[in-house]
Amino acid sequence: MDTPEFNVYFARNLKTGQSVAIKLIDKEKVLKVGLIDQTKREISVMKLVKHPNVIQLYEVMASKTKIYFVMEYAKGGELFNKLARGRLKEDTARKYFQQLISAVDFCHSRGVYHWDLKPENLLLDENGSLKVSDFGLSALAESKRQDGLLHTTRGTPAYVAPEIISRKGYNGAKADIWSCGVILFVLLGGYLPFHDSNLMEMYRKIAKADYGCPHWFPVERNDQVTTEIPCIREDFVNSRHFHKALEPGS
Repeated sequence: MDTPEFNVYFARNLKTGQSVAIKLIDKEKVLKVGLIDQTKREISVMKLVKHPNVIQLYEVMASKTKIYFVMEYAKGGELFNKLARGRLKEDTARKYFQQLISAVDFCHSRGVYHWDLKPENLLLDENGSLKVSDFGLSALAESKRQDGLLHTTRGTPAYVAPEIISRKGYNGAKADIWSCGVILFVLLGGYLPFHDSNLMEMYRKIAKADYGCPHWFPVERNDQVTTEIPCIREDFVNSRHFHKALEPGS
């Protein structure tokens, strides 16, 4: 995993034998593109969110020119790579979605909003458990303005909530849950619900919730997904409807 500002390497602790991932950040490049505050925020966020389904930050080190994040190693790679082979079986999709929602709900309870949830940022460990990663675009509750809302436009276009596109204030938790709804569609359908080569047309589809479920969706799942993407409530993950829908065989 490489970007102009950082690289990620596999490493092993020589004393314990533990496998880790090391995110190496170039200080000069981070300063040049104005990402120093974002880097500090990422460290703060990762220290806050200790959860079985979130990639753990073990240690942060620095030299004169580099910053090193020593993190949990996810041997299974990105969930996105699994989806490249096609849609998932319903039981598998349910398992991943349960773990995703558990992690996201915990983050929200700690005042953390991810802002860039997508299959590329969901990793799998050696046991196949899902791990939310990449908090580089995340926000803390303290980022809210006086109106109690967030106003920064961030995220990956196909997964962002309509209120972010409208450039109005928005609830960070609801925006994350919208992204989770899109991910659920992708897990079950194998493709994005909102997609267009023209970015503005894709934004129009998102704003209007203009999409359809594939013919292979079971009727009850069709209704569930169609309801969940456009109709996000603040208490969604705590609702009886939500938990019943995730039960095997429901």
